[in-house]
Amino acid sequence: MQEPIVINGSHGEGGGALLRTALVMSALTQIPLRIHNIRGALRKPGLNSEDLLVLAILSASCRAEVEGDDLGSLDVRFAPSRPPRAVDQRFDIGAYEKGSVSGSAPVVVESVLPVLIRAGAYSRLSVLGETHGQNTLGFDAFERSALSAHRAQGVCAFPSLVSAGYGTGAVGEMRLDIEPSLPNSVDWSGRGDLVKCGAVVSYSGLSDDIAARGVRHLRKGLVDMSAEADIEAMALPSKGAGISVTVFAEYENGRGSATVNGQRGVKIENVVDNAIRAFEEWVRSGASVDPFLADQMLLLGIQAQGKTVYSTQRVTRRLTTMVWVSKQFMPLHMTVKGAEGFPGVVSIENI
Repeated sequence: MQEPIVINGSHGEGGGALLRTALVMSALTQIPLRIHNIRGALRKPGLNSEDLLVLAILSASCRAEVEGDDLGSLDVRFAPSRPPRAVDQRFDIGAYEKGSVSGSAPVVVESVLPVLIRAGAYSRLSVLGETHGQNTLGFDAFERSALSAHRAQGVCAFPSLVSAGYGTGAVGEMRLDIEPSLPNSVDWSGRGDLVKCGAVVSYSGLSDDIAARGVRHLRKGLVDMSAEADIEAMALPSKGAGISVTVFAEYENGRGSATVNGQRGVKIENVVDNAIRAFEEWVRSGASVDPFLADQMLLLGIQAQGKTVYSTQRVTRRLTTMVWVSKQFMPLHMTVKGAEGFPGVVSIENI
Protein backbone atom coordinates (compact mmCIF):
# COMPACT_ATOMS: atom_id res chain seq x y z
CA MET A 1 0.00 0.00 0.00
CA GLN A 2 1.12 3.53 -0.73
CA GLU A 3 2.46 5.42 2.24
CA PRO A 4 0.16 8.26 3.29
CA ILE A 5 1.10 11.90 3.05
CA VAL A 6 1.38 13.20 6.61
CA ILE A 7 0.33 16.76 7.36
CA ASN A 8 0.42 18.76 10.58
CA GLY A 9 -3.03 20.28 10.96
CA SER A 10 -1.65 23.32 12.77
CA HIS A 11 0.43 24.46 9.78
CA GLY A 12 -0.24 27.94 8.40
CA GLU A 13 -3.92 28.79 8.81
CA GLY A 14 -4.17 25.65 10.92
CA GLY A 15 -7.94 25.30 10.66
CA GLY A 16 -10.76 23.97 8.50
CA ALA A 17 -9.39 25.15 5.15
CA LEU A 18 -6.22 23.09 5.60
CA LEU A 19 -8.20 19.98 6.54
CA ARG A 20 -10.72 20.29 3.70
CA THR A 21 -8.02 20.99 1.10
CA ALA A 22 -6.00 17.96 2.18
CA LEU A 23 -9.05 15.66 2.04
CA VAL A 24 -10.05 16.91 -1.41
CA MET A 25 -6.52 16.52 -2.77
CA SER A 26 -6.35 13.00 -1.36
CA ALA A 27 -9.66 12.13 -3.04
CA LEU A 28 -8.54 13.61 -6.38
CA THR A 29 -5.08 12.03 -6.43
CA GLN A 30 -6.01 8.76 -4.64
CA ILE A 31 -3.05 9.26 -2.31
CA PRO A 32 -3.73 8.23 1.32
CA LEU A 33 -3.61 10.98 3.91
CA ARG A 34 -2.97 11.28 7.60
CA ILE A 35 -3.55 14.59 9.39
CA HIS A 36 -2.53 15.05 12.99
CA ASN A 37 -3.00 17.99 15.34
CA ILE A 38 -6.23 18.85 13.48
CA ARG A 39 -7.28 22.50 13.77
CA GLY A 40 -4.25 22.86 16.02
CA ALA A 41 -3.95 26.62 15.48
CA LEU A 42 -7.49 27.31 16.69
CA ARG A 43 -8.99 27.86 20.12
CA LYS A 44 -10.99 24.63 19.80
CA PRO A 45 -8.88 21.93 18.11
CA GLY A 46 -10.12 18.63 16.68
CA LEU A 47 -12.74 17.58 14.14
CA ASN A 48 -16.07 19.39 14.30
CA SER A 49 -19.43 18.42 12.82
CA GLU A 50 -18.79 20.33 9.59
CA ASP A 51 -15.49 18.43 9.12
CA LEU A 52 -17.17 15.10 9.79
CA LEU A 53 -19.80 15.77 7.13
CA VAL A 54 -17.15 16.65 4.53
CA LEU A 55 -15.39 13.40 5.47
CA ALA A 56 -18.64 11.45 5.11
CA ILE A 57 -19.40 12.79 1.62
CA LEU A 58 -15.86 12.24 0.33
CA SER A 59 -15.73 8.78 1.91
CA ALA A 60 -18.99 7.83 0.19
CA SER A 61 -17.68 9.07 -3.16
CA CYS A 62 -14.26 7.40 -2.95
CA ARG A 63 -15.18 4.44 -0.71
CA ALA A 64 -12.39 5.55 1.59
CA GLU A 65 -11.06 3.74 4.61
CA VAL A 66 -11.27 6.25 7.46
CA GLU A 67 -9.83 6.11 10.95
CA GLY A 68 -10.31 8.75 13.63
CA ASP A 69 -13.54 10.23 12.29
CA ASP A 70 -14.91 11.11 15.71
CA LEU A 71 -16.03 14.44 17.08
CA GLY A 72 -13.01 16.21 18.58
CA SER A 73 -10.49 13.78 17.07
CA LEU A 74 -7.02 15.29 16.61
CA ASP A 75 -5.79 12.64 14.17
CA VAL A 76 -7.52 11.21 11.09
CA ARG A 77 -6.49 8.79 8.37
CA PHE A 78 -8.23 8.92 4.98
CA ALA A 79 -7.42 6.32 2.29
CA PRO A 80 -9.51 6.36 -0.94
CA SER A 81 -10.05 2.95 -2.55
CA ARG A 82 -11.48 4.17 -5.87
CA PRO A 83 -11.75 7.31 -8.00
CA PRO A 84 -14.69 9.62 -7.20
CA ARG A 85 -18.19 8.41 -7.95
CA ALA A 86 -21.52 10.18 -7.79
CA VAL A 87 -23.26 10.74 -4.48
CA ASP A 88 -27.05 11.05 -4.13
CA GLN A 89 -27.85 11.48 -0.45
CA ARG A 90 -29.23 13.75 2.27
CA PHE A 91 -26.77 14.80 4.98
CA ASP A 92 -27.24 16.58 8.31
CA ILE A 93 -24.44 18.57 9.96
CA GLY A 94 -26.30 18.19 13.25
CA ALA A 95 -26.16 14.38 13.17
CA TYR A 96 -22.77 14.23 14.90
CA GLU A 97 -23.53 15.95 18.18
CA LYS A 98 -26.47 16.99 20.34
CA GLY A 99 -27.80 20.48 20.85
CA SER A 100 -27.19 23.58 18.78
CA VAL A 101 -24.57 22.61 16.17
CA SER A 102 -22.55 25.14 14.19
CA GLY A 103 -21.86 24.28 10.57
CA SER A 104 -22.40 25.87 7.15
CA ALA A 105 -24.19 23.89 4.44
CA PRO A 106 -22.74 26.10 1.63
CA VAL A 107 -19.19 25.56 2.98
CA VAL A 108 -19.73 21.79 2.90
CA VAL A 109 -21.01 21.66 -0.67
CA GLU A 110 -18.38 24.14 -1.91
CA SER A 111 -15.71 21.96 -0.29
CA VAL A 112 -16.73 18.70 -1.99
CA LEU A 113 -17.61 20.22 -5.38
CA PRO A 114 -14.07 19.83 -6.86
CA VAL A 115 -14.29 16.08 -6.22
CA LEU A 116 -17.87 15.37 -7.28
CA ILE A 117 -17.46 17.05 -10.67
CA ARG A 118 -15.04 14.20 -11.48
CA ALA A 119 -17.54 11.46 -10.60
CA GLY A 120 -18.67 10.75 -14.17
CA ALA A 121 -22.35 11.06 -13.26
CA TYR A 122 -24.72 13.54 -11.66
CA SER A 123 -24.44 13.98 -7.90
CA ARG A 124 -27.34 15.27 -5.85
CA LEU A 125 -26.60 16.58 -2.40
CA SER A 126 -29.04 17.78 0.20
CA VAL A 127 -27.39 19.29 3.28
CA LEU A 128 -28.98 20.47 6.52
CA GLY A 129 -27.23 23.23 8.47
CA GLU A 130 -26.72 26.98 8.51
CA THR A 131 -27.50 28.46 5.08
CA HIS A 132 -26.92 32.13 5.99
CA GLY A 133 -24.23 31.97 8.65
CA GLN A 134 -22.32 34.87 10.15
CA ASN A 135 -18.78 35.43 8.83
CA THR A 136 -18.93 32.39 6.55
CA LEU A 137 -20.06 31.51 3.03
CA GLY A 138 -23.82 32.03 2.75
CA PHE A 139 -26.21 30.57 0.22
CA ASP A 140 -26.70 33.85 -1.68
CA ALA A 141 -22.97 34.49 -2.14
CA PHE A 142 -22.52 30.85 -3.11
CA GLU A 143 -25.29 31.01 -5.71
CA ARG A 144 -24.68 34.49 -7.13
CA SER A 145 -20.87 34.76 -6.95
CA ALA A 146 -19.03 31.48 -6.33
CA LEU A 147 -21.07 29.38 -8.77
CA SER A 148 -20.89 32.18 -11.35
CA ALA A 149 -17.09 32.02 -11.13
CA HIS A 150 -17.17 28.23 -11.31
CA ARG A 151 -19.30 28.34 -14.46
CA ALA A 152 -16.57 30.48 -16.01
CA GLN A 153 -14.18 27.70 -14.94
CA GLY A 154 -16.27 25.16 -16.86
CA VAL A 155 -18.24 23.72 -13.94
CA CYS A 156 -22.02 23.36 -13.85
CA ALA A 157 -23.92 22.99 -10.60
CA PHE A 158 -27.50 23.92 -9.80
CA PRO A 159 -28.44 25.06 -6.28
CA SER A 160 -31.80 25.36 -4.57
CA LEU A 161 -32.82 26.44 -1.10
CA VAL A 162 -35.44 24.39 0.74
CA SER A 163 -35.38 26.45 3.93
CA ALA A 164 -33.13 29.07 5.50
CA GLY A 165 -31.07 28.81 8.67
CA TYR A 166 -29.64 32.09 9.99
CA GLY A 167 -26.61 32.13 12.26
CA THR A 168 -24.86 29.70 14.56
CA GLY A 169 -26.79 26.54 15.26
CA ALA A 170 -29.64 27.32 12.86
CA VAL A 171 -30.97 24.54 10.66
CA GLY A 172 -31.91 25.17 7.06
CA GLU A 173 -31.58 22.95 4.02
CA MET A 174 -29.97 23.47 0.63
CA ARG A 175 -29.62 21.19 -2.38
CA LEU A 176 -27.05 21.05 -5.12
CA ASP A 177 -27.11 19.07 -8.38
CA ILE A 178 -23.58 18.65 -9.72
CA GLU A 179 -22.89 17.89 -13.36
CA PRO A 180 -19.75 15.95 -14.40
CA SER A 181 -17.26 18.56 -15.58
CA LEU A 182 -13.64 19.07 -16.58
CA PRO A 183 -12.56 22.55 -15.45
CA ASN A 184 -10.96 24.95 -17.90
CA SER A 185 -8.38 27.62 -17.20
CA VAL A 186 -9.27 31.32 -16.91
CA ASP A 187 -7.16 34.41 -17.37
CA TRP A 188 -8.53 36.93 -14.92
CA SER A 189 -5.41 39.02 -14.59
CA GLY A 190 -7.60 42.04 -15.41
CA ARG A 191 -11.30 42.03 -14.57
CA GLY A 192 -12.56 44.07 -17.53
CA ASP A 193 -15.88 45.92 -17.70
CA LEU A 194 -18.80 45.54 -15.34
CA VAL A 195 -21.42 43.10 -16.67
CA LYS A 196 -23.95 43.30 -13.86
CA CYS A 197 -24.34 44.33 -10.24
CA GLY A 198 -26.98 43.15 -7.83
CA ALA A 199 -28.05 42.45 -4.28
CA VAL A 200 -30.42 40.15 -2.47
CA VAL A 201 -32.14 40.56 0.89
CA SER A 202 -33.10 37.13 2.22
CA TYR A 203 -35.37 37.16 5.24
CA SER A 204 -37.65 34.99 7.36
CA GLY A 205 -39.99 35.67 10.27
CA LEU A 206 -39.74 39.45 9.83
CA SER A 207 -42.10 42.01 8.34
CA ASP A 208 -41.98 42.68 4.61
CA ASP A 209 -41.49 46.35 5.44
CA ILE A 210 -38.04 45.67 6.93
CA ALA A 211 -36.94 43.92 3.74
CA ALA A 212 -38.43 46.71 1.60
CA ARG A 213 -36.45 49.28 3.58
CA GLY A 214 -33.33 47.24 2.92
CA VAL A 215 -34.03 47.20 -0.81
CA ARG A 216 -34.61 50.97 -0.89
CA HIS A 217 -31.36 51.59 0.99
CA LEU A 218 -29.49 49.30 -1.36
CA ARG A 219 -30.78 51.22 -4.38
CA LYS A 220 -29.48 54.46 -2.91
CA GLY A 221 -26.14 52.96 -1.90
CA LEU A 222 -25.46 51.22 -5.20
CA VAL A 223 -26.55 53.99 -7.56
CA ASP A 224 -22.94 55.08 -8.15
CA MET A 225 -21.96 51.48 -8.86
CA SER A 226 -24.74 50.67 -11.31
CA ALA A 227 -27.94 52.50 -12.12
CA GLU A 228 -29.40 49.17 -13.27
CA ALA A 229 -28.53 47.13 -10.19
CA ASP A 230 -30.74 44.05 -9.86
CA ILE A 231 -31.98 44.12 -6.25
CA GLU A 232 -34.54 41.72 -4.82
CA ALA A 233 -36.06 40.70 -1.51
CA MET A 234 -36.73 37.02 -0.92
CA ALA A 235 -39.03 35.80 1.86
CA LEU A 236 -37.82 32.29 2.73
CA PRO A 237 -39.32 29.46 4.76
CA SER A 238 -37.41 28.97 8.00
CA LYS A 239 -37.78 27.60 11.52
CA GLY A 240 -36.43 30.88 12.90
CA ALA A 241 -36.26 34.58 12.14
CA GLY A 242 -33.37 36.26 10.37
CA ILE A 243 -32.22 38.52 7.57
CA SER A 244 -29.13 38.54 5.36
CA VAL A 245 -27.89 41.08 2.80
CA THR A 246 -25.56 40.05 -0.05
CA VAL A 247 -24.16 42.44 -2.66
CA PHE A 248 -22.45 40.98 -5.71
CA ALA A 249 -21.01 41.94 -9.08
CA GLU A 250 -19.94 40.19 -12.26
CA TYR A 251 -17.21 41.64 -14.45
CA GLU A 252 -16.01 40.30 -17.80
CA ASN A 253 -13.16 38.57 -15.98
CA GLY A 254 -14.05 38.77 -12.31
CA ARG A 255 -16.57 38.11 -9.57
CA GLY A 256 -16.99 39.33 -6.03
CA SER A 257 -19.50 39.69 -3.21
CA ALA A 258 -19.99 40.71 0.40
CA THR A 259 -22.54 39.45 2.93
CA VAL A 260 -23.70 40.81 6.28
CA ASN A 261 -26.37 39.22 8.48
CA GLY A 262 -28.79 41.24 10.54
CA GLN A 263 -28.60 41.12 14.32
CA ARG A 264 -31.10 41.91 17.02
CA GLY A 265 -31.28 45.68 17.65
CA VAL A 266 -29.40 46.62 14.46
CA LYS A 267 -31.36 48.59 11.85
CA ILE A 268 -31.55 47.08 8.38
CA GLU A 269 -30.06 50.30 6.96
CA ASN A 270 -26.92 49.71 9.03
CA VAL A 271 -26.74 46.11 7.83
CA VAL A 272 -26.94 47.33 4.24
CA ASP A 273 -24.29 49.99 4.83
CA ASN A 274 -21.89 47.37 6.21
CA ALA A 275 -22.46 45.05 3.27
CA ILE A 276 -21.92 47.86 0.74
CA ARG A 277 -18.80 49.03 2.56
CA ALA A 278 -17.22 45.58 2.41
CA PHE A 279 -18.29 45.14 -1.22
CA GLU A 280 -16.89 48.50 -2.29
CA GLU A 281 -13.55 47.67 -0.69
CA TRP A 282 -13.21 44.89 -3.26
CA VAL A 283 -14.56 47.03 -6.12
CA ARG A 284 -12.10 49.86 -5.43
CA SER A 285 -9.18 47.43 -5.25
CA GLY A 286 -9.46 46.57 -8.95
CA ALA A 287 -8.84 42.90 -8.12
CA SER A 288 -10.65 40.27 -10.17
CA VAL A 289 -11.93 38.28 -7.16
CA ASP A 290 -12.60 38.88 -3.49
CA PRO A 291 -10.42 37.14 -0.86
CA PHE A 292 -12.91 34.32 -0.26
CA LEU A 293 -13.43 33.55 -3.93
CA ALA A 294 -9.65 33.38 -4.31
CA ASP A 295 -9.79 30.24 -2.14
CA GLN A 296 -12.87 28.79 -3.81
CA MET A 297 -11.39 28.93 -7.31
CA LEU A 298 -8.09 27.31 -6.35
CA LEU A 299 -8.88 23.58 -6.39
CA LEU A 300 -10.75 23.88 -9.69
CA GLY A 301 -7.84 25.80 -11.19
CA ILE A 302 -5.53 22.93 -10.22
CA GLN A 303 -7.62 20.52 -12.32
CA ALA A 304 -7.75 22.74 -15.41
CA GLN A 305 -5.63 22.34 -18.50
CA GLY A 306 -3.62 25.49 -19.20
CA LYS A 307 -2.80 28.39 -16.94
CA THR A 308 -5.25 30.02 -14.54
CA VAL A 309 -4.51 33.54 -13.31
CA TYR A 310 -6.55 35.82 -11.06
CA SER A 311 -5.89 38.72 -8.73
CA THR A 312 -7.28 39.29 -5.26
CA GLN A 313 -7.49 42.37 -3.07
CA ARG A 314 -5.94 40.61 -0.07
CA VAL A 315 -3.74 37.55 0.20
CA THR A 316 -4.86 35.55 3.23
CA ARG A 317 -3.04 32.94 5.28
CA ARG A 318 -5.93 30.66 4.40
CA LEU A 319 -5.04 30.97 0.70
CA THR A 320 -1.30 30.40 1.14
CA THR A 321 -2.03 27.37 3.35
CA MET A 322 -4.27 25.84 0.68
CA VAL A 323 -1.52 26.35 -1.89
CA TRP A 324 1.02 24.68 0.38
CA VAL A 325 -1.24 21.69 1.06
CA SER A 326 -2.02 21.18 -2.65
CA LYS A 327 1.67 21.03 -3.50
CA GLN A 328 2.16 18.13 -1.08
CA PHE A 329 0.08 15.91 -3.37
CA MET A 330 1.16 16.80 -6.91
CA PRO A 331 3.72 18.85 -8.82
CA LEU A 332 2.25 22.24 -9.61
CA HIS A 333 3.51 25.53 -10.98
CA MET A 334 1.51 27.53 -8.49
CA THR A 335 2.50 30.88 -7.03
CA VAL A 336 0.94 33.63 -4.98
CA LYS A 337 2.62 36.95 -5.69
CA GLY A 338 1.97 39.41 -2.87
CA ALA A 339 2.48 39.57 0.86
CA GLU A 340 -0.10 38.33 3.33
CA GLY A 341 -2.68 41.05 3.99
CA PHE A 342 -1.91 42.87 0.73
CA PRO A 343 -3.09 42.59 -2.91
CA GLY A 344 -1.79 39.59 -4.80
CA VAL A 345 -1.95 37.48 -7.95
CA VAL A 346 -2.56 33.73 -8.03
CA SER A 347 -1.06 31.72 -10.88
CA ILE A 348 -1.83 28.00 -11.32
CA GLU A 349 -0.51 25.60 -13.96
CA ASN A 350 -0.76 21.82 -13.80
CA ILE A 351 2.54 20.21 -14.83
